[in-house]
Amino acid sequence: MNVSLSKIAKRNVGLLYIMPWLVGFLVFQLYPFGASLMYSFTNYSITNIPKFVGLDNYVTMFTQDNNFYKSLSTTLAYVFISVPMKLIFALMVALLLNVKMKMVNLYRTLFYLPSILGGSVAVSILWRFLFMKEGMVNRFLDLLHLPAINWLGSPHVALFTLSLLSVWQFGSSMVLFLAGLKQVPAELYEAGRVDGASKFRMFFTITLPLITPIVFFNIIMQLVNAFQDFTGAFVVTNGGPMNSTYLFALKLYDEGFKFYKMGYASALSWVLFLLILVVTVIIFKTSKYWTYYEDGGGSK
Repeated sequence: MNVSLSKIAKRNVGLLYIMPWLVGFLVFQLYPFGASLMYSFTNYSITNIPKFVGLDNYVTMFTQDNNFYKSLSTTLAYVFISVPMKLIFALMVALLLNVKMKMVNLYRTLFYLPSILGGSVAVSILWRFLFMKEGMVNRFLDLLHLPAINWLGSPHVALFTLSLLSVWQFGSSMVLFLAGLKQVPAELYEAGRVDGASKFRMFFTITLPLITPIVFFNIIMQLVNAFQDFTGAFVVTNGGPMNSTYLFALKLYDEGFKFYKMGYASALSWVLFLLILVVTVIIFKTSKYWTYYEDGGGSK
């Protein structure tokens, strides 16, 4: 009996080790995921019992809610502004830090810090004070005898200002790019120098093609994060001016926690999920044409 119990315990020891993660996944991820789908077909306002309404929430969303299209277009613009800017800046910093010099590890740590603090409410508040009319950025422009810019009050500039906050959180992408740059064989650069290739040409013919798997991964991760960005839009501009920074996540929050339309907010969350899924699938399908892998997969 003791022998059989011992065998059972050994067989299930792995399950015991992953039990904290498994419980967390079931309670905090899988259940909310399924519940939101169910609530998306109901008229649910938190205080009332959910009432099944079929596809009414989705019909209302696509036919009657003008803010839905506005927030969707604003979010798409935000994603296609912030993600390329962040990745280009992260790659530039990674190239600068991919050198042998004293205290380079300290510099890498310092450059990574904004990624840890960048999504916080405190930094968003600081960003708002920096870019307000009388903020530090306009004071600096004044020292250079340049005209002040209404960074947060102009519908044409506010979204770009919000995107800069996202770019400031480049640390995680930078670390991945730096890891990729370390894997590029030094012999290829030596061969390029022998052939008389400039650093600029070697970057586009050697470095960039060999780190395309890292570029691919960073694009996916940053797109997913950008579609869900909320803190900056909520704290810095609260969707203004004239809804120019009214991101989809902010609309979802307003519908669920401001207007108490939790069923409608659940429907919005599923539309956002499907949008992210479609964009991700498109990038995966097209990656084989521009991503290079040493084992022969990828670009053709």
